[in-house]
This record gives sequence, C-alpha cells and structure tokens, in this order.
Amino acid sequence: MERFVSDRLYLDHAATTPMTAGARAAVLAGMAIWANPSSPHGEGRAARKALEEARAQVAAAYGWTGEVLFTSGASESLGIALNRVHAPARYASAVEHDAVWRSGADPRVLPVDEQGVVTREGLDVVSGGLVCVQWCNSETGVRQPIAGIAEAVHAAGALLLVDAAQMPAGEGAEVAAHADLVALSAHKRGGPPGVGALLVRDLAVLAPSGGQERGYRAGTENLPGVLGYAAALEEAEPVERWVRLRERLDDAIRRSGGDVVGEDAARHPAIGSYRMPGVAANAQLIRFDLSGIAVSAGSACASGSLKPSHVLRAMGWDEARTREVVRVSFGRTTDERDVERFIAAWRGIARETRTFAA
Repeated sequence: MERFVSDRLYLDHAATTPMTAGARAAVLAGMAIWANPSSPHGEGRAARKALEEARAQVAAAYGWTGEVLFTSGASESLGIALNRVHAPARYASAVEHDAVWRSGADPRVLPVDEQGVVTREGLDVVSGGLVCVQWCNSETGVRQPIAGIAEAVHAAGALLLVDAAQMPAGEGAEVAAHADLVALSAHKRGGPPGVGALLVRDLAVLAPSGGQERGYRAGTENLPGVLGYAAALEEAEPVERWVRLRERLDDAIRRSGGDVVGEDAARHPAIGSYRMPGVAANAQLIRFDLSGIAVSAGSACASGSLKPSHVLRAMGWDEARTREVVRVSFGRTTDERDVERFIAAWRGIARETRTFAA
C-alpha cells in the first residue's frame, strides 16, 4: 500500500486510514453492479446477492451472530441506537465520542477514573435502559473492560451499546460475546468513508423506521461502499507490530520528559496520546506538520475546537494540561522507522522550546 504523500509521515490513522488495495478494487467492482439492490428484476437481484454476501462477510469478520444493518458510519449507527432502542433511560460514559453528545439522546453521564475507565461504582446508577461505552477511546486509546461492564449492565436490566469504530475486527471477540449493539465504521479499518454498520443482537429492541436494511434504515444501499468495507476486513491488521511500536514510543516519550495519557490502563496498540509540558498542542501540530509529520489533537471531530478535551477533563486533568496533548495513531504501513522519525521530531520540538524558555 502506498503512502498518502511520499515524503510525509502520516500518523493520524485513528481519524481515517488509507483504503486497502482490496477495498478499492471492491468499490470499483460494486460500481459495475449499478442496479438498486431493492429492485425485483434480475439486475436488482444480482446487486442484492452481492449486498447480502458482504453482510455475511462483515458479520463473520467480527464474529457476530446477530443482525448487521449497514449505515453511513459509526456516528449514524450511534444515533440510531441511542434514539430508537426501546429503553426507559440512556447512559453514556463521560469520555464518549462527540457523536454521542450530538445525537440528541441526552444520556446521563457515567463517571470514569483517572485512567479514563468506567467505574463499577458509576454503573450502580444504571437501572434498565441503554448504556453506551467506547471499546477504545478515540483520543487516548484507553480501552474499557467490556465483559465486566456488560455484566453490571445486564444485571441492572439494561442493554449495552459499544462504539467499536476503533476496534480491529480481529479484536472483536469480547464485544461479540457481550454487547447488545455495536457501532462500526469502515474508514477506520481501511474501507471507504461514508459506510458503517450497526450490529444488533435482537432487532426487537430497536424501533423500525421503514425502508431498506430490514426496515431499520431508509435509503438506497451504498453497495460499492459496503463491498469495500467487507473487502477491507479480509486484510488482518498488524496488531502485534503495533504493540511493539507503541511500547517503543511510550518509553521514548517518558524518557524525553513527556507524559503518556492513560499509561496504567489497557490501551489500543495503535493509539497513543502524549503531553509535551509547556508546549501548546496547536503549536506542536504546526511544528510536526512543518517537519512533514501528520498527527492530531484529540479526535478528528473535535480537533479544530478551542475547547479543552472533555475526555481529559473527565479524567481529572486541569485545562492547561489538556491543551498540551497530541494523539499519534498507527496504520497498516507504520513501521519502526516512522516511530523513530516521530520521536526525533518530538525531542527536537521539546528541546527547542526549553532552550527558548531559558
């Protein structure tokens, strides 16, 4: 897979990652199957067959035995679940993605500890309803203990919705075993943008809307995008390599006087957030970009905001420190040379800032 721009280093894969070669080929093949999958004629039936085969592929990739509803992405999937599940109340952890807070569902906030993990004490307030948690926080990479959360949620008579947009398909066994609904995104996994899925264990919990997707999402199906998503999931992500790379990066940041966000929690192997004391995140982003390195401050949906990260604030960080954190995230092509290049740039920026301050 070629790099985005040959002389630059892209380390913002949690925002979006390049489409795999297989996904691109599948999208092109889908464009040749131009008929509407809902049409009853032969062309429509051929398109429907391709759509249903892709649906089965996506389910198999995540180990899911329930229903798969294709959507435009994880944000829409979250909105459908939060607003249309038959439940008397809504709850969400304090570190959820902005899409949850923009959904209009107005969930009750569940606290997290200083590592960003949902507390069992916080779950004591749940009584029926729907609880939304991320498999992994998109800003910090901190993972939630899904099995333990599901046990408490189900004991309280509630349903568990997991935002798994950042979850590699090969890491989905725990979610498949314990979640009631799962929001997914294609472009985080090497598929095309504008496609995602809502996994539903039992459609009876969800109010239908009419139209396509079993009657739970109206609109002509995005067949090329769906085929691209299914194809992307066929290419395993290099999780073991990511583990080594992020451990190397964590160690270098610590040795260079930086802070590793959520370092005592279980974390996504490809996502790390790091604080450079005394240097604003915006200034860091500019300096990294001038060095040919693309990183971000927080999630892509919030990185342009002047507001301090609600995720870090929920973890107990003061506002000044939240403004000094950048996120680094790996993709399929990221290797040791890339990490060493970022480390050198990070140390250079930190050293120059300290020299100027002195």
